[in-house]
Amino acid sequence: MATTKNILECLRCGTGYQDPWMFEGCPKCAEEGHNVNLSAVLPVGSETWPGFFRANEQPNGEPGWDGLWRYRDMMPVGHDYITTLGEGQTPLLRLENLGESLGMGALFLKDEGRNPTWSYKDRFCSVAVSKARELKAKVITISTSGNHGAATAAYAAKAGLPCVVFTIPDVPDTIKTLMQVYGAYLIVVPTAQDRWALMRQCIDQFGWYPASGYMNPPVGSNPWGIEGYKTIAYEIVAQLGGRSPEWVIVPTAYGDGLYGTWKGFKELKAMGAIDRLPKMVAAERFGPLARTLELGSEQVSQVEASSSVAFSIANGISTYQALKALKESGGLAITASDEEIMEMQKTLAASEGIYGEASSVIALNIAAKLRTQGQAAADDTVVAVLTSSGLKDTVATAEILPPPPQIAPELAELRQALEQTYDFTAELG
Repeated sequence: MATTKNILECLRCGTGYQDPWMFEGCPKCAEEGHNVNLSAVLPVGSETWPGFFRANEQPNGEPGWDGLWRYRDMMPVGHDYITTLGEGQTPLLRLENLGESLGMGALFLKDEGRNPTWSYKDRFCSVAVSKARELKAKVITISTSGNHGAATAAYAAKAGLPCVVFTIPDVPDTIKTLMQVYGAYLIVVPTAQDRWALMRQCIDQFGWYPASGYMNPPVGSNPWGIEGYKTIAYEIVAQLGGRSPEWVIVPTAYGDGLYGTWKGFKELKAMGAIDRLPKMVAAERFGPLARTLELGSEQVSQVEASSSVAFSIANGISTYQALKALKESGGLAITASDEEIMEMQKTLAASEGIYGEASSVIALNIAAKLRTQGQAAADDTVVAVLTSSGLKDTVATAEILPPPPQIAPELAELRQALEQTYDFTAELG
């Protein structure tokens, strides 16, 4: 089903467009005061299912297409333009220790930190950059607070395309280094609004290809790239033996991953691969979607936001596409505080051996709240999407950990250090 027809459709009014360079949302809805993203159109029905999984081979017969591109016929890109670093096919891990402590018998983690640049943005960028090649783009550009920029830089490098990244000063140095080492031209401007405005000028005047959103108010990111997130749903169902979970929790800012994953589940349902759909849950830091659902509004609410350890999702506004995923699925939006997030980061690492970025472990805070608030039953299958590795921001983690004691190599000092620093009193030996 790979196509070069380049059909996009408005998520709100259903108007179709055949211009593949439409990255600013639906103009018809904008005239009515609604900021709405477009979505790629691919025919999906029961007849799609027999060819859903393709053989793991490239057009030239060489092996190597697996992971995300195992589902290449569900992507809006001609096969000759595929740009991949081996993204996708991340593990779905059962959290037995944490699940038991939370009273959840089937708590799973989709660990997207295992992707090539250690975040789920690799799925998006593989498809977005592949589409850029198909559209003969000359320069790729992006506005980012972190993971998206690193992934875009890496895939642009693989495609042999120059990449200009606009970011803001308080992005962690580790992520800035990642962007630059992949060859991106990294530009720092004072505010998020500044980066969007400058990026838009480059798109309008130079014809650069955007790998992220740049509208204010936001509509969401490049609709071609969002298709990559569908494969999270495909993999979850395959890893659960062909069934859908009751709940899927996605850390959410502008809802690209939330909506893309939801679209994947809807396609599986249309193909007859699953008989029911999950409820989608937006894990938010400040709660624009939670507020919108509370008000029953069709327009996403603006709420107050500030700096946060969960910097990737520390926004006070979201998008129509995110709201659509929640409403269509009968889902929820729930918030967590910085203190809760950092405590969960430590708990996940210490109980399950998984180190997640603060912006991603919030999904597990929300899983716990689903249970304590009585939304999720004890035996419900709950999948939390861990969007990124904790290695992206070790400084924030170090601030909540005690300095390691330095001692003389003597047992007495060892015992004292273990007790005083770590409250560890178990007998040694």
